[in-house]
Amino acid sequence: MGQHLKRVVAPNSWGIARKTTKFVMKPSPGPHNTNALPIAVWLRDHIGVARNMKEVKQILRQREILVNGRACRHADMGIGIFDIISIPKTGKHYRILRDAKGRHKTIQIDAEAAQSRLVKITNKTIIKGGKVQLNLRDGSNIIADNSYTTGDSVVLSLKDGELNKILDHFPYQTGSMVMVIGGKHSGNIARITDRVIVSGSLPNRVLLKDEETGESFETIDEYVVTVGREKSAVDNWGIEE
Repeated sequence: MGQHLKRVVAPNSWGIARKTTKFVMKPSPGPHNTNALPIAVWLRDHIGVARNMKEVKQILRQREILVNGRACRHADMGIGIFDIISIPKTGKHYRILRDAKGRHKTIQIDAEAAQSRLVKITNKTIIKGGKVQLNLRDGSNIIADNSYTTGDSVVLSLKDGELNKILDHFPYQTGSMVMVIGGKHSGNIARITDRVIVSGSLPNRVLLKDEETGESFETIDEYVVTVGREKSAVDNWGIEE
């Protein structure tokens, strides 16, 4: 049962029923982390385009599912926050976000919005030839110049011929708009009012203000993703409806 886990211990972020069957597919090593949702579970349990695993595999064999501009062929491939999933045959496009309870939430978007995706920079490395490589939150890497900083977000193109070209850049700094993707404020959009660097192994703290409610709160670096400068770059970033 190496490719499966019991439904009752599946991550809460998956948002699936616990007692329908005993086992559920687990994601393979790859994009995102252990909370990544297998594309097969998303197709069957979230949007219902397939009734069972046989239908899921048939759809994927026909290359009918695009994840971030590339055809997905493996049922256990993990998807996660800010991924763009397109189904060309139906003309439908989706963005994966988080709701207020930290669960994966599927937002249907139009074809124009599906031409780009946002992703957080988690690290930078220098590779052969002195080139700068940006290590992204979803596990992918891109080559860029040295004007980007860890914690920033970049908007990448998903168009044919321009795949992963940087279209925009949101710096991680005081005054920027962020989305909280973890903790009790998950799903909130807020402005950074201050950043507190903590020495030692504890995570750095981020002080935020929700400009709609006026509430001030704090969270940690890991739980925030920059989504705009003066205002959020997108209308709906996963706040629970």
